[in-house]
Amino acid sequence: MFPDAEHLDDVSKHGGRLRSFRHERGNWASYVYAAFHPSEEFGEMLEELETVARKHGVVLTKMEELHISLSQTVVLRHHWIHPFVQSLRDRLSSGRRFLCVADQLKVYVNKEKTRTFLGLEVVRGHQQLLEVVSQVDKSLQEFNLETFYQNPSFHVSLAWCVGDVTKTFQGACLLELQKVVDEFEDCEVLTRFYADEIYCKCGNKVMSIPLH
Repeated sequence: MFPDAEHLDDVSKHGGRLRSFRHERGNWASYVYAAFHPSEEFGEMLEELETVARKHGVVLTKMEELHISLSQTVVLRHHWIHPFVQSLRDRLSSGRRFLCVADQLKVYVNKEKTRTFLGLEVVRGHQQLLEVVSQVDKSLQEFNLETFYQNPSFHVSLAWCVGDVTKTFQGACLLELQKVVDEFEDCEVLTRFYADEIYCKCGNKVMSIPLH
């Protein structure tokens, strides 16, 4: 057998972002999440948030999809994918759907401090999300994979920028951004949703586990 060729990461293909681990053939970057499907009005609110951030010198890039992470990104070997997803199904498929409300803006930075995120923190549904994570962690442990963070801040990442710009967001900037959310018409409707499916994404494959 020939060894896998080393993959050269072209940062220009993903907005200057850096991988937290080297890509290797047969390894699939994977994570578990609950999806958030925004309305058209939510997109309008996000555009206002981008405008305010730009006034403070931060140029944001919208996230391609909105979700609440329920695991870290881990590496699954190809032959692990089916048994890992089956383990998740066994643990989660009897769960019940639940309401989430995410209306508190918060700023996050990744472990490598290469990206800063503007997110909406979950203020209702936190306990149910913890219960889901506890089951996801058990499946991860079966494969000796890293579990989720201790005392997590569940959130929907809205947009990001390269580098650590958390200091720029502090004070007046974050207060002004939160005012946009609080005063936006139908804010209470736009920032609430039901977690009725749990998803596992492995590379470009997405598997869903419905809740009842």
